[in-house]
Amino acid sequence: MGFVLLILGVALWWAAHLFKRVRPAQRAAMGDRGKGMVALALLASVVLMVIGFRMTPYVHVWAPPSYMTHANNLLMLVAIWMMSPAGTKGKLLHKMRHPQLAGFRAWAAAHLLVNGDLASIILFGGLFVWGIVEVAVINAAEPEWTPGPQGTLAKDGMFFVASIVLLAVIGYIHGLVGPSPFPM
Repeated sequence: MGFVLLILGVALWWAAHLFKRVRPAQRAAMGDRGKGMVALALLASVVLMVIGFRMTPYVHVWAPPSYMTHANNLLMLVAIWMMSPAGTKGKLLHKMRHPQLAGFRAWAAAHLLVNGDLASIILFGGLFVWGIVEVAVINAAEPEWTPGPQGTLAKDGMFFVASIVLLAVIGYIHGLVGPSPFPM
């Protein structure tokens, strides 16, 4: 049952995010009410993924080496920074069209590096592939894009320091509800 809920959660995540791009007329016809429905679908997808992941029995696929923890944490730091406002307010990510989706893919990839069970591969692999598809669908629907005004390296630095603090907080909370991401 856990695998079914997990797969349904990932599928609902995909559907809710892609609905606007794949069915623009239907989404437009829903008006503002559609925003609430998409938000509820996304909330339901997260609930299904969490419950499904927790219910799924452990099925060993591969054993990640211990040094992957360090690679995971470094990639998580990059992911958090890319998902920050650095893409619009900094200088380094200024010409990158989808820094938040790249950060999301980095988050998923980081989790794939340290989790060698089937449920993790379904969850994080499914979300990683969604990030790739989402970028392709957005670019196909809106091929023209111009970067906004360029920010400063000081803003990049500020967001990077904030990302370090956020990584520590996320890691601490992660350790309270699941495995600690920091090596002992």
